[in-house]
Amino acid sequence: MGAPMNPEHSLPVPPAGGWTADDLDTLPNLPPHTELIDGSLIFVSPQTLFRSRAVTFFERQIESLVPEGLEVLREFTIDIDRHNRPEPDVIVCREDVVNDLAQTRLPAEAVLLAIEVMPPESIDRDRETKPVKYARAGIPHYWRVENKDGRAVVHVCEREPVTGSYVAAGIFHDRLKVSDPFPIDLDLTGIMPKRRRPE
Repeated sequence: MGAPMNPEHSLPVPPAGGWTADDLDTLPNLPPHTELIDGSLIFVSPQTLFRSRAVTFFERQIESLVPEGLEVLREFTIDIDRHNRPEPDVIVCREDVVNDLAQTRLPAEAVLLAIEVMPPESIDRDRETKPVKYARAGIPHYWRVENKDGRAVVHVCEREPVTGSYVAAGIFHDRLKVSDPFPIDLDLTGIMPKRRRPE
């Protein structure tokens, strides 16, 4: 039997206890990139130019640097637990878990780095809710990318193994250079290309 529908909004009515990670693969007519946070469906708002360019930038740049045995994926969900299946904008994961063209999610334990480019409406989720869940799931690195007056600011966090929480490892503006999870050196000014000056 399918999920009951609310005729006013044509969206599924959540069951008692909320949705589960498996429901994301079976619920009909969900918008693309729907996430599951604490049993609730989270829908993506319209894309901004900054976010679109930033996600493409990190996907392409990190893909050119990633060592053998790792893979870079864009906008792919992670199984955190039964009621949480978030979708980071860019993921670095072990290559061995990407083995089926029909798969829709990754196990959290295979993820090394999760990157979120913050849209305005998800500031609380990306600054507070998601990092706690990623850290508890054992993801060692989390980057939060914010738009500050048209320029990218990247907050790099690393998981502290004793507490299991993220600690700040740096805030980067024009250039991001880190050694973990592998050497990465990025010119962040390339996210938003300079406008051509009139001749």
